[in-house]
Amino acid sequence: MDEEIIKRVRRIEIKARGLSQQMFSGEYHSAFKGKGMAFSEVREYQYGDDVRNIDWNVTARLAHPYVKIFEEERELTVMLMVDVSGSGYFGTHSQFKEDLAAEVAATLAFSAISNNDKVGVILFSDRIERFIPPKKGRTHILRIIRELITFRPEGKKTDLGLALKYFSNVMKRRCTMFLLSDFLLDTSNWTDTLKIAAGKHDVVALRLADSGERKLANLGLVKFYDPESGDTMWVDTGKAEVRRLADARFSEHEEKVSKILQKYGVDVATLTTGEDFVMPLKNLLARRS
Repeated sequence: MDEEIIKRVRRIEIKARGLSQQMFSGEYHSAFKGKGMAFSEVREYQYGDDVRNIDWNVTARLAHPYVKIFEEERELTVMLMVDVSGSGYFGTHSQFKEDLAAEVAATLAFSAISNNDKVGVILFSDRIERFIPPKKGRTHILRIIRELITFRPEGKKTDLGLALKYFSNVMKRRCTMFLLSDFLLDTSNWTDTLKIAAGKHDVVALRLADSGERKLANLGLVKFYDPESGDTMWVDTGKAEVRRLADARFSEHEEKVSKILQKYGVDVATLTTGEDFVMPLKNLLARRS
């Protein structure tokens, strides 16, 4: 592996491990529940115990009421679904959206393994680019980080409906899924698959944003390039009406996406390039707790 890549992996590991250990371990633990309750032991019935938990076999054998004690199954399977389409190669500050996605995914991955959870990854564009099955361990997490910072997708466009369908098919048992995307996509082809995925799994959306997308700057005549379609267009950003219409169109799209996610009970946090993503994540975890 190239020396520069090793350095980048190491830098992200140090930052992500520090954030996960110092800030997210407790919040993560309480915000994401296990698969259910597992049998632990039996003990004598005490006043106030739920009679539905009486173990009748032990009770009959010992001629005294005993109850089953259950503990929460903490182990989770965490899936990171990362949008690697062309729009990730954008950023007007210190990083691209794809760089932000790598740091956030790494932080969540280290939070997961510190709680003894398994972590897997699905990288998608307008096709399924890479599937890494869920596993535990630092070596596995380093592989995930390496993939996130070196992988170059074949597709440039985005098909979230396809990605969600693949996720539902490959993950048979319930898991927690973090969907990292800028959601700059058609809202007509993924609502049905989101409904299915969110009905079976715990889905959390992390919207990756850049302030330059929300508010068009006055830069005069600018040539814009769409990395997903390859189209270019000259826009006169010096005109106030052009900026107003662009800002209004983006806000309308954001609101439409938010309503879809809310409709299916998907928790959302917006993370912006060049800004600290700690507080938005901590606020998300606090709401879930």
